[in-house]
Amino acid sequence: MKLCIDHADISKIRHIYEFYPADGVSTNPSILAKTGRPPYEVLKEIRAFIGTDAELFVQAVSGKAETMAEEAHRIVRELGDTTLVKIPCTPEGFKAMKQLKKEGIRFIGTAIYTAMQGYLAAKCGAEYVAPYINRIDNMGFDGIQVAKDIHDAIKGSGLDSGLLAASFKNSQQVLELTKYGVKAVTAAPDIIEVLVKNAAIDAAIDQFTADFYELAGEGRTMADC
Repeated sequence: MKLCIDHADISKIRHIYEFYPADGVSTNPSILAKTGRPPYEVLKEIRAFIGTDAELFVQAVSGKAETMAEEAHRIVRELGDTTLVKIPCTPEGFKAMKQLKKEGIRFIGTAIYTAMQGYLAAKCGAEYVAPYINRIDNMGFDGIQVAKDIHDAIKGSGLDSGLLAASFKNSQQVLELTKYGVKAVTAAPDIIEVLVKNAAIDAAIDQFTADFYELAGEGRTMADC
């Protein structure tokens, strides 16, 4: 399973890449707006840091299929062919997806709240589909179950697609989909960091260190004892 960072702040992206096995970066218009900077300036900075092999996800914002396609070509031209264009799963979005598939532009279906949205995007040729787990929960439905239903429908139909599950509120949601074998998840840096944040872990390491200092001396390590 791929682990992507759902953020546009380069300092936070650098921090996660330093400590965790990240595979790429996802953005959306709201995330970009928080930077207060020109979008391509931010995105090119991210691309320069993660390299040309890592996947970068960038959303088209037009409401019509034809202009979504125009955006998609510009996005890939500016940011490289490992950039996937996020296309909303609406009727106009599906129309744009079919066109982009013919033109060889890589894309992902986004703004997914129902299983059928995800299935239809996969059928249109989306490499990934992005259900919004926590947002679905906030509507009174089960975001994890919707994601699993999409995963099962894609696999059952033999489609060459998979989930890039998004919008997480806690590490348990990430774990549930990791165990289910989804293709990828994208999470904010604070969610990624709590995947291994546990007081018991810290306590165990502190005890090991104290015991070793008692044996070998304060500040000593296995490199210098």
